[in-house]
Amino acid sequence: MSSAPEYRQILRRKSRQIFVGSVPVGGGAPISVQTMTNTLTHDVKGTLAQILKSAEAGADIVRVSCPDEASTAALKEIVRESPVPIVADIHFHYKRAIEAAEAGAACLRINPGNIGSEQRVRDVIKAAKDYNCSMRIGVNAGSLERDLLEQFGEPNPAAMVESARRHIRILEDNDFFNFKISVKASDVFLAVAAYQELAEACDYPLHLGITEAGGLRGGTVKSSIGLGMLLWSGIGDTIRVSLSAPPEEEVKVGFDILKSLDLRHRGVRVVSCPSCARQGFDVIKTVAMLEDRVAHIQTPITLSIIGCIVNGPGEARETDIGLTGGGNGTHMVYLAGRQDHQTSTEQMVDHLVELIEKKAAAVEAAKAEAAMAADKPSAAE
Repeated sequence: MSSAPEYRQILRRKSRQIFVGSVPVGGGAPISVQTMTNTLTHDVKGTLAQILKSAEAGADIVRVSCPDEASTAALKEIVRESPVPIVADIHFHYKRAIEAAEAGAACLRINPGNIGSEQRVRDVIKAAKDYNCSMRIGVNAGSLERDLLEQFGEPNPAAMVESARRHIRILEDNDFFNFKISVKASDVFLAVAAYQELAEACDYPLHLGITEAGGLRGGTVKSSIGLGMLLWSGIGDTIRVSLSAPPEEEVKVGFDILKSLDLRHRGVRVVSCPSCARQGFDVIKTVAMLEDRVAHIQTPITLSIIGCIVNGPGEARETDIGLTGGGNGTHMVYLAGRQDHQTSTEQMVDHLVELIEKKAAAVEAAKAEAAMAADKPSAAE
């Protein structure tokens, strides 16, 4: 049972579990973060460079588009060199899905509205079975089947869920259950309502996303609202933040959303004030410098940077490391919520980075020691 107060508890929807390569999705597994490359996939070097940068930012899974034979031909090397599982994004031509499965893709993403006949979908299912791929049914408000648009009059939650149900039946009828589902829309209201309805209709893992959300700032806001509402209500097993921005920025936003809801803990989470005339140092500049300097830290650590003593001590009590602005260029450093020592404006950034790295090293050493102890045979054995 969670020790968090009731108002902080998120009761996640129970779903069956699948695997995308080595990454578990659903069934209580940590919510995974995905992104997608925007290079030409047949440019193996450029595509791998984006994948590596995304993985360094924390991506668990990366999707690549496979619009032509040159892309699926390149996929074999991309899969071999990638540090994370690769999802092949398939539109219009079912043969690309079969080629991607043969090339080693961990998952095939198909859009039922444009993949073709049921027989073609069956051919893709056979390839997925033969090569041990999972699949994603990717329903999108912008590409619903024509008959559903005629039946419902417009893209709406009922139409999107019916599209998903239709293709769930095809997969199930072919004895295939290793799949997740998405019902994406660029409209937040539509996407959220569709996911809520789908969550009630099945127990398959759900891939969340607000599609074509926009640029870095606008898309982040839009995605945070939509994904945040769903995640807060316990819906969602894997997410992708769709931004007109570099893939690694999508990953960072995705993790920030999850960290804000205490659903994933990775890297340094910064609590900082917006600053005002009371600040004892330049808070905005300091936070920007610190975020850049500690971006390499993967260990979950909380850091508070507050410009004055109004809220500084209180915020510091809740974080691993804290800094509160004082007078005459001298500021208080808190460790584990308690006042510990002072530092100067000139030294504070370097000093905080040193403290964070030291804390991260200690945490990782303790984890390694605990793991070794757990693996060590007992005397009774």
